[in-house]
Amino acid sequence: MSTDRQRLRYDLSGPPDAPLLVLGPSLGTSRALWQPHAVFLAERFHVLSYDLPGHGDSPTAALGDPLPGRTTVEDLADLVLTLVDDQGRETFGYAGVSLGGAIGTLLAAAHPDRVDALALICTSAHFGGADGWLERADLVRRAGMGPLVESSPARWFGDAGTAESEAGRRLTRALAEVDPAGYAACCDALAGFDARTRLHAVRAPTWVVAGRRDVATPVEHARELADGIPGADLRIADCAHLAMEDPAAVQEVLAAVHRAVRA
Repeated sequence: MSTDRQRLRYDLSGPPDAPLLVLGPSLGTSRALWQPHAVFLAERFHVLSYDLPGHGDSPTAALGDPLPGRTTVEDLADLVLTLVDDQGRETFGYAGVSLGGAIGTLLAAAHPDRVDALALICTSAHFGGADGWLERADLVRRAGMGPLVESSPARWFGDAGTAESEAGRRLTRALAEVDPAGYAACCDALAGFDARTRLHAVRAPTWVVAGRRDVATPVEHARELADGIPGADLRIADCAHLAMEDPAAVQEVLAAVHRAVRA
């Protein structure tokens, strides 16, 4: 039996009898990423929003072994599915940004009978070659989170106004508090991630959101996802990697997920 130290931390909101929606964050962020949509979501769903290992309140110990090269996106997906099982839910909707979206893609491909609807936001079926992710993992293991705190805003935000907003500053401050071991393990997971041959197995109604200003996962990555997932709907939003600049586009997709989950 797993202990509390081996569980991801999460929040629950919204009516317990509403459809369950699981929210996955981007690498380096926490469940606070979804705060701008909290009221919108809680009016429609029973929301489970989790933190990645070593991020937010989740312990790195949630990973069986955070040593270099040991963590996969499949491992992270298994941790999330355990949270759903703990709620006694058989089916659920899922929305995720970047790494959170990759986790949702694998959940929907591996468990098509359980994922009712899927929103993949500023994410990819593969995140480029492994070398860059392994180099980043090595950097944070050696030097801590400082170098990422300086470089991440240019990838995360589409303009200085978003970066300097209250929400933007909160996310950047939180990045400095991420456990380097947990962050590095998630980089290892991204280094080995390639779901391109599994996209055809996704059966859930799927909406893919691409950020027109996203330099981390450009529109081409979203188009590849949408082309590979049967019936997927591709939307182009005016945002960068964390999808903060165009909340209306994100909420349109979440509303579509709600309609699909309730069907």
